[in-house]
Formats: sequence, structure tokens, C-alpha cells
Amino acid sequence: METMTEESGQGGAAEHLRVGEVVEVRSEAEILATLDSGGELDSLPFMPEMLRFCGRRFRVDKLALKSCDTVNWSGMYRMRDAVHLEGTRCDGQAHGGCQAGCLLFWKEAWLRRVESPPEPEPAPAAEPVCDHQRLLEVTTRPPGPAGEETFACQATELPRAAPTFVPSWDLRQYVADVRSGNASPSRAVRAVLIGAFNEFQDLTRRFLPSWLRIRGGRRFPLIEGELTRTPLERLDLRPGERVRVKSREEIVRTLDRSNRNRGMTFDAEMLRYCGRQATVLQRVERIIDDRTGRMTRLRNPCIVLEGVVCTADYHRLCPRGIYPYWREIWLERVP
Repeated sequence: METMTEESGQGGAAEHLRVGEVVEVRSEAEILATLDSGGELDSLPFMPEMLRFCGRRFRVDKLALKSCDTVNWSGMYRMRDAVHLEGTRCDGQAHGGCQAGCLLFWKEAWLRRVESPPEPEPAPAAEPVCDHQRLLEVTTRPPGPAGEETFACQATELPRAAPTFVPSWDLRQYVADVRSGNASPSRAVRAVLIGAFNEFQDLTRRFLPSWLRIRGGRRFPLIEGELTRTPLERLDLRPGERVRVKSREEIVRTLDRSNRNRGMTFDAEMLRYCGRQATVLQRVERIIDDRTGRMTRLRNPCIVLEGVVCTADYHRLCPRGIYPYWREIWLERVP
């Protein structure tokens, strides 16, 4: 049976990295030499937004052992030989100004250990099949049905870069999370228990009458919106302003039965931040749709908060660190 930590044998890669290690991003020339004509390594794009990090040092935040599928929403998939580095997020400059702020995936072949011995002088390499101009060209796809511009990025291409499905019952994923340093043993055990309960709840919704289900078959932590029409509140928050996340009870009173406000979901991962203060990082008005690659312009802009990310406590410890989006009605200014 295949393991979660199978090695790639990739020559020159910074293998066996662990959380907390310091690495240096290789030079542009070194990275281009690893890419195919589509600007990819193992189907994972190296994007123009990543070039600004070349030659700089960063700490490994998480090993990208797996990733939740935000294209087809079909579960968890295995990634190989990749990590997430602290503070390296996409600024969207080469992708129409997308404001999603995704945490970047870095193939280990694009990194070198700072403390490792000097590498031997490489043999003269053939002319790389990908150059800077090609990186820019492959950020776009053919126009959509209405002639609109569409984009390709790490998020849209994730199903190809991480094609192996990881079943929820495969406990090896949690062993790998602990061994790599991605999660503590207690977090892993908690994730297993929550996952088992939520799988049970999903089954009861499919096979049991409503009167036999626990709280209607809702998934833990049981957020229960009740509205049919949700309210709107505009604070016109700006980057740098200090806000407090409202209480769970106050936020639930703004949600419909799908736990949404004006079409935006209040996710279980956001509950941990209720009652806490944070600084507004930016107003999000446009993001790329991971499934279609089209730029989506939000009719009601949402807010991203500095340092507030998805910790995946209820999503099998996915390490992507996605920014949750906040409706202004869920926040209040701190005087």
C-alpha cells in the first residue's frame, strides 16, 4: 500500500524538510531549469508572483502533504514533494489583481537548505524550455464563452498537481501530519474524532428519517442559521482598521439555513476567532474562481483579516492556510 511520505528521488531537491526549517528559494535560473514548457513541475505551476521570493530565506510553515479540493469540492488529495513557506502568499499581480491571497506551494526542488553543505558545481545545462516570458503567457487560458479573460494558477491546477485521493478513513494521513510537524498528536486525535462524527452525520442525512438524526444531521460544530432572507450591513472598513469579530450567537442570527449571509458561507473554522480582535488586511472585491478560472467580482465586498487563516480543525488538518472571508456584518470596529 502506498505511503503518505514516499520520496520522489528528485535530484537537487531539499528532501525530508520539516516544519520550522529555514530554506532559501533558489535563483530564477535554477527554478526555470526545473520547469516544463507549461511553466510547471509535476503539474504544479511556478507562477510569476513567486519570482520576488527568489534568493530569500524563509521558514517552512507546513509540509504540503495533502490539500482540500477547492475546484470540485470532492475531498482531500495528496501532494508530493512540496511545502508552504511562512509569509509567502500570492499577490495576484500576474493574475488580474486577484485578491485571494493564497499561500503558495513550493516544490522542494525550488528550495535549498540554508544549513546544508555547499552543492557541487552543476554540469552545463541545456537551454531551459521555459523562460520568464513563458511564465507570463501561461497565466491565462483561452477566453471563456462570453469572451472573458480566464486564468490558470496553482489553485486552478491543483487537481492535476495533487491527483491522488485521500479517503477520510485513511489514518496514515494523520500519522504523517504528526511526524512532519504539521500537527500535534492531540490535534490529530481530535481531527479523527470530529471526522468520524461528521461522517456519521452525513450518513444519517442520507439514510435516516429526520426524527432519528442528531440535530438534523448537521456536522460538528453545529452552526444553525434559521433565516430565509439575510441582512446586510456596510461598515466601509479599510486596511489597517482594528475590528472585533462578533460572538457566535450574533453571527448565527445573520445566517440562513445553509449558514450563509448574502451567499457567503460562515465556515466552522471561523468560530475560533469569535470575540477576538484583528486588523483589517484588505477589502476583497475580485477573486479567481478556482473551477472556471474566471475573475469573480463580488457585489458585496468582504474582508480579510491579518493573521486570521483557516486552521482546518474541522477539515482534516489541510495545511493550505486559506484566508476566511468576512462579511462586515460579522465584525465591529474597535474604538
